[in-house]
Amino acid sequence: MPASCVALRDLSWSPPGGSPLFSHLDLAFGAEHTGLIGRNGTGKTSLLRLITGELVPQAGAVTVNGRFALLRQAVQPAEGDTVATLFGATEALAILQRAETGQATTEDFDLADWTLEARLVEALTAMGVTAPADTPLLQLSGGQRTRAALAALAFDRPDILLLDEPTNHLDADGRRAVAQLLDGWAGAAIVVSHDRDLLERMDAVIELTSHGARRYGGNWSTYRAQKALDLAAATGELAGAEKRLAETDRQAQQNVERQARRDGVGHRKAAKGDMPRIVMGRLKDNAEQTGGAGARLAERRRAEATDAPKRQTRLKRPAPRSRCCSPSPSPWPPRACRPDGPL
Repeated sequence: MPASCVALRDLSWSPPGGSPLFSHLDLAFGAEHTGLIGRNGTGKTSLLRLITGELVPQAGAVTVNGRFALLRQAVQPAEGDTVATLFGATEALAILQRAETGQATTEDFDLADWTLEARLVEALTAMGVTAPADTPLLQLSGGQRTRAALAALAFDRPDILLLDEPTNHLDADGRRAVAQLLDGWAGAAIVVSHDRDLLERMDAVIELTSHGARRYGGNWSTYRAQKALDLAAATGELAGAEKRLAETDRQAQQNVERQARRDGVGHRKAAKGDMPRIVMGRLKDNAEQTGGAGARLAERRRAEATDAPKRQTRLKRPAPRSRCCSPSPSPWPPRACRPDGPL
């Protein structure tokens, strides 16, 4: 079984008729638990759908090594769907039912999974679901459906869990069940969430913004501490840039006043007739040229100083590095394949 790795290379994607959400995005996920955060509208759910292949990027590539399973923000059942539908076990349970009633065929006996019912009960109980497998999903609350869907994901044992707001609609017991599921999950998990308690259990946090993505090693508290340091550094650099801007304005004003005084002396001498007309004309030309050059220089310096605060606050998108993961004979991949550097 291949180790769990997801890599996005130079990926660009825009919603139909909308502005680009991702432009030349490079991102890599290893066999760790990664929290995916960002303001609403930055593309967190869209990124999961790009990983699963539901969405196709306009440019770039998505590479997924291993099987994945996706939990959506809300389980929307169709008429007739049951708990067994989430497990993909409807027909397998029907075979067992026919065997119990004496209606099974020879082929049914060949296909029968005699331990299936017990394993389904075990998976559902672990997530706090007591409803039988034949319970219609429309009879369950949103929180119960989410729990049942999480049980089905764990039952399938994929290499990569993709969870989109898994603790939405859950009570305290349900949130604890999600946390316990992740605590015991040895494979990769990419978790979109605003739940700070859940994010505290992550190995890394990736923040999506309009400028791209940045990876922070560690959990939510580590992310917040690093963000505070970044803000303090940016604030100091911004204050320095504003100070340089004020100094540039002051020097420019002094230059204008100095040139005006020199021009005034020349005009007074010309008015007294103390200098020849040809010299007066040359001085006038020189004054105009000097004044124009000084104004252009002052404007250029001011533009540079004004642009400095913008550069200090602009996020740069670092290039990720990840190393390939080697195959693991275990059905539960080891916690390996971590990116070598920040994303």
